[in-house]
Amino acid sequence: MEIVIASGKGGTGKTTLTSSLIYLLWDEKKLISVDADAEAPNLHLLLGINLTSVEEVFSSKIAEIDYRKCKRCNICVENCVFRAMAEGPVVKEHLCEGCGACKASCPFDAITLKEVPSGEILISEEGKYSPFISARTYPGRPNTGKIVFEEKRIARELLRKGMGDNILVDSAAGIGCQVIASLSGSDRAILVTEPTKASLEDLKRIHSVVEHFGIPSYLVINKSGMTSFDGIEKFSKENGLEKIGEIPYSTEVLKAISIGVPVVKSFPESEASREISRIAEIISDWLD
Repeated sequence: MEIVIASGKGGTGKTTLTSSLIYLLWDEKKLISVDADAEAPNLHLLLGINLTSVEEVFSSKIAEIDYRKCKRCNICVENCVFRAMAEGPVVKEHLCEGCGACKASCPFDAITLKEVPSGEILISEEGKYSPFISARTYPGRPNTGKIVFEEKRIARELLRKGMGDNILVDSAAGIGCQVIASLSGSDRAILVTEPTKASLEDLKRIHSVVEHFGIPSYLVINKSGMTSFDGIEKFSKENGLEKIGEIPYSTEVLKAISIGVPVVKSFPESEASREISRIAEIISDWLD
């Protein structure tokens, strides 16, 4: 079973919930955990996991100028829509998208596209909460979706080797490439939101993506009681999105985040922890 925790926007408490689910289910359900937010990975911080870099992911290309052939005509500068070519010409590597327009327009065949690493995969293979897979995108590099795809490939390989029975993925927020890669091939998705108008609009977007892929989805409302807004509940009922939990707004959650510990560990008797534990019981029944 492969479950993805997703949200349409950042700050809903998705990673906070995921860390508590891993804490509660890792041992019994033999979880392989994946932090699929390669641009801002922080799930390992809430679990106290030390990560080791195991490989770089080469999924990007940038322009490289052969100055032995270059005649300094700057035609490449004129044709770069990303402004990654400066007068000279000089490649601004952090802006280069590897589109190849400069190479195609160069009359002297002085430009090639070289492969460069987009980021790195980091793994914890021993100790509590292992196997745990994370990734880190290098600044200015595109193709984060390919990095997440590689994370999930490794997780599934570990699953085939018997190093776990289930995969739990903490997706990036939004509906971008990382999220698409996180959802691809998954069995179920849990959508985390909060009771605000802005969150409703973002919930609609992520729900439409999950529906497109035909993945059964379930709703968790976090920070319940923070406002009187009931739009999330109405959307859930109108669209057949089953609500499996409603976590109350809690200062204990904020304290747990500040000390970098799952709230179910640091404040197990809090209302938020009790509700998260109930959600974990529901998810446990889904898992192998």
